[in-house]
Amino acid sequence: MSQSYEVIFENNKKWVESKVSADPNFFKELAKTQHPDYLYIGCSDSRATAEELMGAKPGEVFVHRNIANVVNTLDMSSTAVIQYAVEHLKVKHIIVCGHYNCGGVKAAMTPQDLGLLNPWLRNIRDVYRLHQAELDSIEDEDKRYDRLVELNVQEQCINVIKMACVQERYILEEQPVVHGWVFDLRTGKIIDLEIDFEKTLKDIQKIYNLTGSDWVMSRKTK
Repeated sequence: MSQSYEVIFENNKKWVESKVSADPNFFKELAKTQHPDYLYIGCSDSRATAEELMGAKPGEVFVHRNIANVVNTLDMSSTAVIQYAVEHLKVKHIIVCGHYNCGGVKAAMTPQDLGLLNPWLRNIRDVYRLHQAELDSIEDEDKRYDRLVELNVQEQCINVIKMACVQERYILEEQPVVHGWVFDLRTGKIIDLEIDFEKTLKDIQKIYNLTGSDWVMSRKTK
């Protein structure tokens, strides 16, 4: 067994000791049910860890990560996470966070066969297609990729808002609110794209309104 692998368990031991030293009941409390306010949907990139960049503690953030922070409504993994977070954990905020220098975004714009990655990265190619005029007008390639990262976050936020569980709970409780962020690896800062959640919801409901059921409206009047 490699030394680099074994050090993980040594680090875990030290972490346990430090937590118990600071609070003897830390793990007793941690083992209780979770009540996070945030659902974080981010990229699997090893440099962009949710809790660390947010300064959050265990139990404060429910996390889902995949290549290029994609929310595809045909992907049972991401949709199950969102529905569980919205309906059972009752999160107050859903954050979609991309990051500059995203390998997934760059791979999506690479004209080559990437095997099983092809259908996944097609989601990002679709974002490029929707915003092609704006992106093609950016001459600097690095700035073009940065902008595509931002637009990808924007479109994935819209995909979250399309989901029935998000729309229905927001009508009943005015939560959760969807946010779009970009993590800048070059500075360590989180950039809030300031997506107007209520306006976006209103704009897309002409097509994606899933809240007209008797069940939702009867619950709202109670």
